[in-house]
Amino acid sequence: MRERSTSSNWALGIVQALEMGGVDCRAIFAELGLDYAALNDPDARFPQDAMTRLWQRAVELSGNPAIGLNMAKVVRPASFHVVGYALMSSRTLKDGLTRLVRYQRIIGEGADLSFRPTPRGYELTLAIHGDRLPAARQSMEASMAYALAFCRWMTGQPIRPLQVLFQGPPPADLQPFEQVFQGPLQFHADHYGLLFERADMDMQLPTANESLAQLHDRFAGEYLARFSDTRVTHSARQVLCRLLPQGEPKRESVAQALHLSQRTLQRRLQEEGGSFQQLLDDTRRELAQQYLAQPALSLLEIAYLLGFADPSNFFRAFRRWFGLTPGEYRAQL
Repeated sequence: MRERSTSSNWALGIVQALEMGGVDCRAIFAELGLDYAALNDPDARFPQDAMTRLWQRAVELSGNPAIGLNMAKVVRPASFHVVGYALMSSRTLKDGLTRLVRYQRIIGEGADLSFRPTPRGYELTLAIHGDRLPAARQSMEASMAYALAFCRWMTGQPIRPLQVLFQGPPPADLQPFEQVFQGPLQFHADHYGLLFERADMDMQLPTANESLAQLHDRFAGEYLARFSDTRVTHSARQVLCRLLPQGEPKRESVAQALHLSQRTLQRRLQEEGGSFQQLLDDTRRELAQQYLAQPALSLLEIAYLLGFADPSNFFRAFRRWFGLTPGEYRAQL
């Protein structure tokens, strides 16, 4: 399966945020074997794992674990590629964020977004998957900070989330997070997310333009078609992430959620170079890495979140994936 990639537009936003924090990204790009000049090529893309290494080196060099929050200061529609303009031309924030979920693979193929109504409002949830490396925490924090800042910028209103959810423990210094998000922060959550008030999501955008929205939809759809070789794989992975905490998902359930027959699902996955069982295994492996980075989750809880009815099956699968027990892997983290 080919590597997940990130658009040069989003990579450029990350670089601007890091350079604002005093990091010499040109030197890091040379160190990682990346083409710094390609940041200005709108069609260029960078491997997701390379972006993870960029975040890791930036934190090491700056000594600032909250450097990802600088993304809130570099807001510009182009960071979201054509998706940014599709958001701006949407009627309401709710319509805009729905488009963001639909087209987010253009920005970064490693991201899984969802946007749904809840009893309290609307929640935008985020997960980022790498290929061989678990995504950097700063990548998640940067994406959330940018999404919120973009909503504020589009509406011209100081939108305050009802809740900001983070996986993992709170940072040593909360002040930068309080300053950027301006809402209640919850750590040790089971996902990253922003909970918005309904009234904020129903807010009309001053840049709304139905004709432009349709035009940008067409551009985004055409661009997204370039990734059609993994489109079903990506959609099936999102369904698996949602179903796993309820037990091991059956192919029938995933096919049903995608409005496909089981046979069609299997054929499409095979055309994309995989199989249902392989995708299930890959998804569990990626999620296991993310969950083990959260000290609040016990190994037993992680086994059940990954859909293993018997924890011993999780331990066996983990040793097959990484050659270590989950406890040994966590100790190395």
